[in-house]
Amino acid sequence: MITLQHYLVLSAIVFSLGVAGVLLRRNALVILMSVELMLNAANLALLGFARQLGDTTGQSLALFVMTVAAAEAAVGLALVLALFRGRGTVNVDEVRSLRG
Repeated sequence: MITLQHYLVLSAIVFSLGVAGVLLRRNALVILMSVELMLNAANLALLGFARQLGDTTGQSLALFVMTVAAAEAAVGLALVLALFRGRGTVNVDEVRSLRG
């Protein structure tokens, strides 16, 4: 039987992969995907707690987090495209400021 600990361990692993991606990678797209991984790990923990408690509040909050993550992905991708068009690279080490 799958318990709350299983959800939390998987959530911690996914969150750790997201943190490692943000800290170790220099590509802006990979950093955005890593942030999405961290948001999904938080959703997994919320849904695990909601299942454990038998409450729908965690599910409602997870739906709200998914909405925010979709908006973040759209805005982040637009910024990365603008960055690539202006600078010719998406490497965050080579781009120090957003000034034109």
